[in-house]
Formats: sequence, C-alpha cells, structure tokens
Amino acid sequence: MFRSLVFACLWLSAGAAVAADACPALRGQTAAPDAATRIAAAACTENLQWFRPFIDVQGRLASATLSEAETSRLEDGATETWRRTVSYWRDTGLLQRMAGFAGATQCSDPYGGSYPAVACRAFLVDNPWSAAFVSYVMMKAAVPGFRPSASHYDYVRDAYRTPDQSPFQYLDPSTARPAAGDLLCAVRSGNRVYGYEGLVAALDGANGALNMHCDIVVAVNPGNDGKAYLVGGNVQQGATMRIMAVNRNGEFWPLPRRSETQVECSPDTASACDMNKLDWAALLKLKPEASLAQLAPAIPLYVPQMAPPAPTPQGCCVQCVVGSGVPRCPNPNAPGVRPQQE
Repeated sequence: MFRSLVFACLWLSAGAAVAADACPALRGQTAAPDAATRIAAAACTENLQWFRPFIDVQGRLASATLSEAETSRLEDGATETWRRTVSYWRDTGLLQRMAGFAGATQCSDPYGGSYPAVACRAFLVDNPWSAAFVSYVMMKAAVPGFRPSASHYDYVRDAYRTPDQSPFQYLDPSTARPAAGDLLCAVRSGNRVYGYEGLVAALDGANGALNMHCDIVVAVNPGNDGKAYLVGGNVQQGATMRIMAVNRNGEFWPLPRRSETQVECSPDTASACDMNKLDWAALLKLKPEASLAQLAPAIPLYVPQMAPPAPTPQGCCVQCVVGSGVPRCPNPNAPGVRPQQE
C-alpha cells in the first residue's frame, strides 16, 4: 500500500512538472493575435523541434539530444540539425552580413548538396548564433519595430537609447516582472561583472559593444509552480529551455547572478556549478499591443525558393527511347577532365 502511494505521488509530481511547461500547448499558435503569444510560440516550436533540451531550476543541464552542426534530424524527422541552424542566419538576412567569415557563403544555398556542408557546418560551430536565433523568433512572430542583428547588444542598446522606436522597455531584471515575449539578457565578460548598473554605464558611454546573451521568456507561473520558462539559442549548442524560480509576485527569486567573488565551477566544487548563474543585466519588457502598433512594420522572414530545374538542351534527350536516333544529353556532373590511366 505504501509503495503504491509513493508511486502515485511520483506520478502526480511528474505530471505536474510536464504540465508546467507551456511549450506543448503553444505549438501551432505562431499566428496568435497578440505578439507575446506569437513570440512564445515561435521560441517553443524551436525547443520542441530540438527534442526539448532544458536546464533545470538548479542550473543543471538535464536534457540535450542534438548539437548545432550535426546531420542528425530534428523532431520532424526530415530537417538535419545543421540546416535548421543555418536557417536562423539565412532567413533573417543576417547570413549576408557574415559573408566575410569563413564558411558563411557556403551556407547560403538551402538546397545545396553535401559538398559545401563541411565549410558551412564549421561556420556554425565557430560563430555564436544566439542573437540570430532571437532575431529569427522575433521576425517569425512579426514583432513591429524589431531590427534583426547578429549581436544582442544592438537591440539592448535600441531599447535603452531609442525606447520610442524599440518594441521593448529596458528594465532592471532583479525587480522587473518577466512575462511571455520578454528578453532576459546577460553580459558575457571574462574579466568583470557588469550587472544592471554596469550595463547602463556602458550604454551611456562610448559606442563600443559588449558580448551578450539573451533568452526569450515563454511562460511565467508564479501561482502554479513558481517558475519561469525561457528559451535561448546556442545554449549548450541547441535551442534550449532554461527554468528559473520566481516568487509570488512573478519576480525572479532569487535571480541567479554571477559575482566576481563566486567559487568557480569545477569537479572539486560541484556545488558551485550553475548554468543559470550569468551576469544578468537587463530585462527587455515587451510593450503592450497598443504601443507596438505605433512602431515600424515588422520585417518579414526571407523564405528561400527552390531554384528552377536547369533546362534540357535542345536536340538531345535525358530519358531516351531506344532507336529514336536522338543523342543522349551529356552528364552535367561528369568531370571536365578525365583522369589519365596509369
């Protein structure tokens, strides 16, 4: 009897944990009337395609199935992982801006064969794609006023310096209440911790840039399970969900922030290891629908078209009829120079 009760409790707990993740319910809502739902649905669609990798509330990588440049297929059973990663670059128009980086031009043809794949896949590994992922989601969701960029710093700066033109409001993540459609952003620096005040000072200063990372908030459940759910690209080489605790007011509590005095993660200090502990410095709060309607129209995603088949040369045939007397067309894949016999 006791064993049955324990099993029942574990089953109910597991069911509650699954139900708390809003992504399965958001699948197919990318055309919702409000931008927040469209953003959350677009981000969740990617997380589900990558077989739902996630980091739990303790900051532990709990599940990761695929990696950014693999030939393994996504949940749809058809799309190779590396080609999906390419689409975040290509469909936002950002791939053209990366033309000077090795391998970028080999990623431009979505229907190319296997020959350019090696250089393109190297490009995907060598260049962080988290900002391209955020840009893809925002453009997929048709968010007015959003300007795609390969750098998170650009749209963080837009929200801070030109708030009238940005779809986001720049807030302190330690006191703001996150909601679906928001961005939680961290500074990535190996030699200092910025925090909210430090990032504000940097934005007020010179026109340089900082390495950053932003996750997309897809759901916040303060009264249900006390957790917020975020999805980011290039998190452990995938479109990964991050689960963080919130209090009854819906604020991050505690906000797992990196500090300059913290013990570094290592096998000897496993208790200090927390993948959620970053230099969280800004929450970009999605503006209400009425405010979004006043912004510049959304930039549409680029949808690549299949190249038309090459015309068949006149006076020859591909599928020839024996005895017709029509010569067979030359093989376009045949080498131009035949190797000499030994």
